[in-house]
Amino acid sequence: MGTISDNGAEAVVIGGMVLDINATPSVAANPRTTTPGKVVYTLGGVARNVAECMSKLGQKPYMISAIGLDFPGNILLEHWKSAGLSVDGINRSQDIETAVVCNIFDGKGELAAVVASVEAIEKFLTSEWIQKFKFNICSAPILMVDANLSPAALLASCRMAVECETSVWFEPVSVAKSKKIVSIVKHLVAMANALLKPPTWALLENGIKVIIVTLGPDGVLLCFKAKNRVRKYDFKKNGPFSFSRKLYEAINLSCPPNIILGGSELKGSYNNIAVHFPALSASVVRLTGAGDCLVGGTIAALCAGLDLMQSVAVGIAAAKGAVESERNVPGEYELSRIADDARRVYSQARVVFCESKIKLDLMSLAAVMGSKLTGKKITIDRLTVAYEDLSGLTQFPESLYLLESIENNAV
Repeated sequence: MGTISDNGAEAVVIGGMVLDINATPSVAANPRTTTPGKVVYTLGGVARNVAECMSKLGQKPYMISAIGLDFPGNILLEHWKSAGLSVDGINRSQDIETAVVCNIFDGKGELAAVVASVEAIEKFLTSEWIQKFKFNICSAPILMVDANLSPAALLASCRMAVECETSVWFEPVSVAKSKKIVSIVKHLVAMANALLKPPTWALLENGIKVIIVTLGPDGVLLCFKAKNRVRKYDFKKNGPFSFSRKLYEAINLSCPPNIILGGSELKGSYNNIAVHFPALSASVVRLTGAGDCLVGGTIAALCAGLDLMQSVAVGIAAAKGAVESERNVPGEYELSRIADDARRVYSQARVVFCESKIKLDLMSLAAVMGSKLTGKKITIDRLTVAYEDLSGLTQFPESLYLLESIENNAV
């Protein structure tokens, strides 16, 4: 399971623990008849996968979940105990039917169909149960919640975190379930995929600090407001021989901080920034678990004291390990391989979008003043703007011309 460090403060993960039944045909499947292939049990659940990945990278996450006293629940619980992780936050009851998901894969390892029985997560992982662990949430550096929770449980979790100034990471699970973010948007550090609505920048404007947009084989897009950098954590109890400490030192060496955003292209006043991280080539065995390990790797790196850019690179490296494994989370991670893969991603990361705050100021001014500014010249931060009528336009129009100006004259 790898060495688990004693960090003092533990990240808290709230969400489903699921037993996955994975079926992969060995020949082309024909309808209405038996198809030979391979069927295996795999430990799953978005939140559980994230927490296990974190544990493989030196963290000791505190899991809050719900499982039954049945066969799937016993398998999940025994594995958690064997990993040396706390089971105190896991609600167990005879009334709970442990979540089970049957995944059908095609010959390429891609998901073809899913049958899910996961109602117990939303029914028994209640706000009342979560309230019992307020101390853990308040002492955590990060709270991760997934969209399998009920809206009431999500809201209760985020309210507790906000009271204690604990950052929250929201994992949307799917496009449909991602809509639950609407009721808690102002509290979250969020992860979203490319289909998430409303648009990325609108989410940032509504209080979310960071969005990670997964682009499949095209990598990852990290979007954030310049003033809202996720703070770094410094765990004094990370011993010099802990996996977490070694991860911190290895990544700092291979991925020096402040390289990506340190260039001259970011000098000045900027509002929204997007950084693209490429995907890593991999020998794909199965694609499930990659997104969960991206999250787990990123959070583990943040908790180890690395900055946001370094942490995303670690997350992508962890995701690569997942797609090359039969399991949702690899049996172990090699530190040298994680550091090398993270270095390759980090060195190719590029700022692809930088929205100047000046641009937003001008848009706000145009919305208020309208045609009264037609024909005027405005100077903001040494940039002169020749203004034309913008009525009816909602995006930054070509009729705003930016001209170099030496003088700083206002209208």
